Amino acid sequence: MLVPHPEFADGPQPMEAVAQTETATTAENQQVEDPPSSRFTWTIDNFSRLNTKKHYSDIFIVGGYKWRVLIFPKGNNVDHLSMYLDVADSATLPYGWSRYAQFSLAVINQIHNKYTIRKDTQHQFNARESDWGFTSFMPLSEVYDPTRGYLVNDTLVVEAEVAVRRVVDYWTYDSKKETGYVGLKNQGATCYMNSLLQTLYHIPYFRKAVYHMPTTENDMPSGSIPLALQSLFYKLQYSDSSVATKELTKSFGWDTYDSFMQHDVQELNRVLCEKLEDKMKGTVVEGTIQQLFEGHHMNYIECINVDYKSSRKESFYDLQLDVKGCRDVYASFDKYVEVERLEGDNKYHAEQYGLQDAKKGVLFIDFPPVLQLQLKRFEYDFMRDTMVKINDRYEFPLQLDLDRDNGKYLSPEADRSVRNLYTLHSVLVHSGGVHGGHYYAFIRPTLSDQWFKFDDERVTKEDIKRALEEQYGGEEEVIRFTTTDLSNFLCFLYHSDFFPLPASLQLPQTNPGFNNTPFKFTKYSNAYMLVYIRESDKEKIICNVDEKDIAEHLRIRLKKEQEEKEHKKKEKAEAHLYTIIKVARDEDLAEQIGRDIYFDLVDHDKVRSFRIQKQLPFNVFKEEVAKEFGIPVQFQRFWLWAKRQNHTYRPNRPLSPQEEAQSVGQLREVSNKAHNAELKLFLEVELGLDLRPLPPPDKTKEDILLFFKLYDPEKEELRYVGRLFVKALGKPSDILTKLNELAGFSPNEEIELYEEIKFEPTVMCEHIDKRLTFRSSQLEDGDIICYLKSPAIDSDDQFRYPDVPSFLEYVHNRQVVHFRSLEKPKEDDFCLELSKLHTYDDVVERVAHQLGLDDPSKIRLTSHNCYSQQPKPQPIKYRGVEHLSDMLVHYNQTSDILYYEVLDIPLPELQGLKTLKVAFHHATKDEVVIHSIRLPKNSTVADVINDLKTKVELSHPNAELRLLEVFYHKIYKIFPPNEKIENINDQYWTLRAEEIPEEEKNLGPHDRLIHVYHFMKDPNQNQMQVQNFGEPFFLVIHEGETLAEVKARIQKKLQVPDDEFSKWKFAFLSLGRPEYLQDSDIVSSRFQRRDVYGAWEQYLGLEHSDTAPKRAYTANQNRHTFEKPVKIYN
Repeated sequence: MLVPHPEFADGPQPMEAVAQTETATTAENQQVEDPPSSRFTWTIDNFSRLNTKKHYSDIFIVGGYKWRVLIFPKGNNVDHLSMYLDVADSATLPYGWSRYAQFSLAVINQIHNKYTIRKDTQHQFNARESDWGFTSFMPLSEVYDPTRGYLVNDTLVVEAEVAVRRVVDYWTYDSKKETGYVGLKNQGATCYMNSLLQTLYHIPYFRKAVYHMPTTENDMPSGSIPLALQSLFYKLQYSDSSVATKELTKSFGWDTYDSFMQHDVQELNRVLCEKLEDKMKGTVVEGTIQQLFEGHHMNYIECINVDYKSSRKESFYDLQLDVKGCRDVYASFDKYVEVERLEGDNKYHAEQYGLQDAKKGVLFIDFPPVLQLQLKRFEYDFMRDTMVKINDRYEFPLQLDLDRDNGKYLSPEADRSVRNLYTLHSVLVHSGGVHGGHYYAFIRPTLSDQWFKFDDERVTKEDIKRALEEQYGGEEEVIRFTTTDLSNFLCFLYHSDFFPLPASLQLPQTNPGFNNTPFKFTKYSNAYMLVYIRESDKEKIICNVDEKDIAEHLRIRLKKEQEEKEHKKKEKAEAHLYTIIKVARDEDLAEQIGRDIYFDLVDHDKVRSFRIQKQLPFNVFKEEVAKEFGIPVQFQRFWLWAKRQNHTYRPNRPLSPQEEAQSVGQLREVSNKAHNAELKLFLEVELGLDLRPLPPPDKTKEDILLFFKLYDPEKEELRYVGRLFVKALGKPSDILTKLNELAGFSPNEEIELYEEIKFEPTVMCEHIDKRLTFRSSQLEDGDIICYLKSPAIDSDDQFRYPDVPSFLEYVHNRQVVHFRSLEKPKEDDFCLELSKLHTYDDVVERVAHQLGLDDPSKIRLTSHNCYSQQPKPQPIKYRGVEHLSDMLVHYNQTSDILYYEVLDIPLPELQGLKTLKVAFHHATKDEVVIHSIRLPKNSTVADVINDLKTKVELSHPNAELRLLEVFYHKIYKIFPPNEKIENINDQYWTLRAEEIPEEEKNLGPHDRLIHVYHFMKDPNQNQMQVQNFGEPFFLVIHEGETLAEVKARIQKKLQVPDDEFSKWKFAFLSLGRPEYLQDSDIVSSRFQRRDVYGAWEQYLGLEHSDTAPKRAYTANQNRHTFEKPVKIYN
């Protein structure tokens, strides 16, 4: 497979007088050993006389492997020198071999070493690709030109530097082991946050301050930003694997939806620092944010002709630097302090002196120890009416001197004794376009020569070229190809020096669709935030941070978390050796029924569980139970649970002596067809009158174990009262006295009995005839009987749920709903206890009552999207669902959230209306006003226009209006007056209303009504694509009218000044292709053709070449926002 090489960093620089094979060394004391690397120099004599197609160097050894350089002196089917690195012994290596190397190849310039040509790449060599390099290394014409310095006395000097690296599997790569640092996990779209957090973490003074923020052991990280950040930093410092950020984002008040929204890292930086600054107030670290990041500048205005000066001091935490039009950071600072002259129409109004010529500018009073520079890579393009990313080349130095040129950036009152020399600490990179992309950071934590790339979970060592030069942005030169044919595209790859290739790839030498002229390829990965640290503050900022800086409760908490994590990991690894046994007892039933559960008997997740080795005999496990519960082994009897066909879960049968003699593992397989690792048991313990345990009674087929629940209709309470063995042929009447005793009733109390049969999907609870035998009532082991006092005949008591079935039905359908105002969709407003069976009317009545609203029909509800954690886009229609349960369901999930809004008219009435947003453009005034028109759905466009006439100011009383559909600055439709409004969409298209000009009402037989649009050519597109912008309009053109005459009418219509109008070009455009017109051209002759694509595809275009924001004629009603603002809620 051919892949674009990722340009491995920092190819070696040319050196004079290099030995034949020299091992490269480094002074950097790295945590992980550098890979073996060597430099090999190959001197080729009589180069021009070589008559072989391929020529190999001698073999040299790097990393224990044999290598050689392969060249094609006359080119590998190209007019370039071709050069590759080759595995010398590939033919004899064992099957499946591979090795990974980063390498550079160079042709040395023997006259001027700085003109040496060097190219670098990386490759995983294997049997199929045993050589790799550059087919078009350099033009042969340059090689053989003796004046160029590459071929001297017919001798060519070639140099190869090779670094052999261990083949790294992405999945097994260990960042901590390789670099000493760990990464951060991405929650979905949080790479922007991860890059910022790593940058802040690696400012040790900042990390120390975060550790010293007061927190307590009672705080929860998900509810405390300081604790969450402390926890995150601690784990980054001491963990061996990547760290999750969920606790931190929860402490921000973010939900899952926020984590999947990519925000702006510059905005997050400001918001986070503001929050921390606020949280640090009143603590020992108050003022840390200011001490680290705060600088001050002075905005001044100084009059030229009178003695008047106004200045204002302002603070900053970061500086926004222009990228566009600036070649580097210094150029941006020059622009920042550039003096603006206020003169002419823009004079300054000075107190006492009136309007005066003046100078306006900014100078810096002081810079902070940590200087954060936000590069303005994203900006709003007024011409295209959209956000764009600036990918221009923009350089930034390793050392930044802000005292340069005699302190030209500093104000007069700046302290000149402070040396403003900064060294680069980190580079935050954005890779991608304006609508998204990926973020990562290059950081040198100790300001040594070693850089590290922090890319979410992965941390790698990088060199200075990768961290600096490759993040400048700009363009890269690659070979041009002029056809879309696949073979030509492959040929482009083959001839390209952007894509290193194997020498073995053979393609035709001649290719008519190919030319070797280079074209520019925009690099979309570039720096957009820089962090510099002042040299004089370096020792203070890059300080030592160790465990003594971390609060003891935090150390204990996090060490405990780590131990639990290790314990769970160990348990998971050993899970196949163990069985989890969950033991339910009468005490669990009594504790849970009526509180946590109402149906069945127990929640097994809330009972005591035992982790027992599978080979352990069950009888040994009973001894564990005896120790835990204080029940001697001889008094224990265990029952297996069974899931019934009606989805209830009940004790089924007691274990036999033979089963108890088996191992735990064997017993689990007997009990559970699903073969999961759990065994669920019920422990039966019989107690005597003295509450001491007794041996379990004999159990025959005639004995049935029943469980009993008691219901109190007055208190609406259900509770567990015990269990009894009954005889299959016995009758309920035999145990009434005992049941009254369990309930605390008098012995002769009349009671009603019900069997709880099932509860999913609906409740089934049937009355038991006390005269029938238990067998006749089909009762068996594990069945549940619910009972209550029989209602007295003469009683006047009225209960909401007078019997067991009605109460269980209520409990089953009971639903607490959290209501939120649609205007504040993150905040619970109130809660109501409702029934899933409540109708639409029931729900809105309860909400209206809660809000004190007389008319429930003015309530409109909206369901909750469980995935986005946001309201659904469409509200619930009036009586559009039957029950509350239908309102709460979202696909296969059920929510407990509903959103409400209070309407100004009843919902049924509103649903019969159509609301349209119409932008009215005034005929004479420079204004656009948006009106909401609400009319019955069966209304027409004429009704909209009539309604609009009552709301807008017309140029004269008899003015006629029309309604247009505008999309992306083109007019797509004039709505006929009789068109129904029901199907008109104003969500994506702009509806524009305007007066019909008088000249359009009286069109002559040869007059034409044409479309006129503003446009510009996009210089960033290779094919100079046309971009429309601004407000389109209609224009009447007359037969024989020249462009000069049309231009005069357009200038008058748009009221554009002469100097600006003179810059415009005029073109006839058909399907996006401009044909430029001369003043003498007859415009109407261009608009004779009828076009199947519609009139909007033929238009008169007004081309703008300048990039300054336009005036009223470019006012655009289709402004889009692409990003939600970053918010930290807590």
